[in-house]
Amino acid sequence: MKNFYLLLLLIPAILVSAISDDIEKTADLIKQGNAHELAKSFSASVDLTIMGEENSYPAARAEQILDDFFKKNRPQSANILHRITSSDSYHYGVLILNTTGGKYRVAFNLRKVKGHFELTELRIEPEKTK
Repeated sequence: MKNFYLLLLLIPAILVSAISDDIEKTADLIKQGNAHELAKSFSASVDLTIMGEENSYPAARAEQILDDFFKKNRPQSANILHRITSSDSYHYGVLILNTTGGKYRVAFNLRKVKGHFELTELRIEPEKTK
């Protein structure tokens, strides 16, 4: 009986970690500056905003643009500021990315499509300091 109660206590922790895995994975790939691996989670079309230039791109072109950004701004560290996982089909993350070119606020949307999350929107803006 003790094992049953222990299992009931562990289930919410397991579910929370599974839900946040997609946000953690996306943040880690951004921190690594790995546009190629990140592009594997892109939807067919990605809304991409980098330094105020906003457009919707096919996944392959979005990967090239993001790779160019990472080459000019080598990531050094990243800290997740916000995560919204209250919906089973939509997740949102915000992180501060420290690079060789400065600090950036990175926000991304993930939508569940056919059982897995796809990155549909990525915004990279200079971090605003107070």
